[in-house]
Amino acid sequence: MDHAPSSRVARVITVSDRASTGQREDRSGPAGVSLLEDAGWTADLRVVPDDIDAIAGSIRSGIDTGARLIVTTGGTGVAPRDVTPQATAPLLRLSLPGIAEQIRQVGAENVAGAILSRGVAGVIGPALVVNLAGSTGAVRDGIPVILSVADHVISQLDGGDH
Repeated sequence: MDHAPSSRVARVITVSDRASTGQREDRSGPAGVSLLEDAGWTADLRVVPDDIDAIAGSIRSGIDTGARLIVTTGGTGVAPRDVTPQATAPLLRLSLPGIAEQIRQVGAENVAGAILSRGVAGVIGPALVVNLAGSTGAVRDGIPVILSVADHVISQLDGGDH
């Protein structure tokens, strides 16, 4: 299925208190950008703290600037500051739990702890939004799952046939 290049604009959002203040190098976000670009997407990267308003704001601004795919990395675990799903879920117009379930299943084949991710996936406006855990492994496992359905979701959002 062919799609206009403009439909293949993505934003990767790293959610990390330490990376947002420069205390830790962000490796998962750049890995996500690289994998998306290798698949023919144009992608930018934002790094935000573990803060509901900062995460939601970056998701909204990505969509406002034309992103059709938003991938977050980090903040999906059980630590007190892990709030990415809480920031994302209220924004969703449609929830797509199968995507998040498949990402957890694929991740668990490599790391048992992947089943602890509370990441969500769904549609916000004209964009597919997916939360990934904050490791390069989670990004390497999750991006192919996202790419397997992203073009179809975007086509459907644009009124395409099944």
